[in-house]
Amino acid sequence: MERRFIQCDVFSATPTKGNALAVVVDADGLSDEAMQGFARWTNLAETTFLMTRENPGADYKVRIFTPSREMPFAGHPTLGSCVAWLKTGGVPADPNLIRQECGVGIVEIDLSTDRPAFSAPPTRIAPMKEAERQRIQKRLGLDPDQIVNTVELENGPVWQLFELRSAWEVLQVDSGKVKWPEFRAIGLIGKSDDGAASDYEVRMIAPSSGMSEDPITGSLNAAIAKWLQKEGRLPQELIVSQGTNIDRDGKITIRSRQDGSIWIGGDVHIVVEGTVRL
Repeated sequence: MERRFIQCDVFSATPTKGNALAVVVDADGLSDEAMQGFARWTNLAETTFLMTRENPGADYKVRIFTPSREMPFAGHPTLGSCVAWLKTGGVPADPNLIRQECGVGIVEIDLSTDRPAFSAPPTRIAPMKEAERQRIQKRLGLDPDQIVNTVELENGPVWQLFELRSAWEVLQVDSGKVKWPEFRAIGLIGKSDDGAASDYEVRMIAPSSGMSEDPITGSLNAAIAKWLQKEGRLPQELIVSQGTNIDRDGKITIRSRQDGSIWIGGDVHIVVEGTVRL
């Protein structure tokens, strides 16, 4: 049957310079096999399928697939799916707050500011195992003096995060040195120079749509924000750049509120709109 379809670009002010997302709007009735097969065919980092809610507290339900597996949560699919749902006639119970049902439960999306922003979900924060730290450090060719911190984060996906001394050092790392599934997703973060357009540079090294790293990763940045908050290093607002080495211009806004909640926001542009036969 024909189902409404949108392809959008997330986390960049310039369409096609962010992270692409495919959204099947009318996905009720599709089998797991059909959804996984279509996600494999689109060959994007993620493809989402919008469905009628099961949780009465949600506005709609989304399922998120990479070309190889289903994800319980992901950042740019959350914002892109929300905008696609609104564009195709979705009406939220609260006009300023979308409640999206997904694998980790209900994720809230704030529509009250200039850019949609999702509430960072709970994140498990744990020391990185020493053997894993040494394995990644050796493979990436990192000098121990470059490494400020290491930590393992989990908010659905699991991230092995290395904080380096600077954004410049983050950009020098050769992402082609690691292969999937030999390594889990590796996050890199480094502080930008004073006066730069962003506060931090972030990279997520894992294959994505034929590339050796993900263009812009909302879920990783959400996990990083939770970690910085625990460390006492999260200001009220941060701007993060991502995708620089693969010709993207990703910008993520991280805002913390007095109630302790953290909101991850960015631009969303609808690039393709039509129907698919599934």
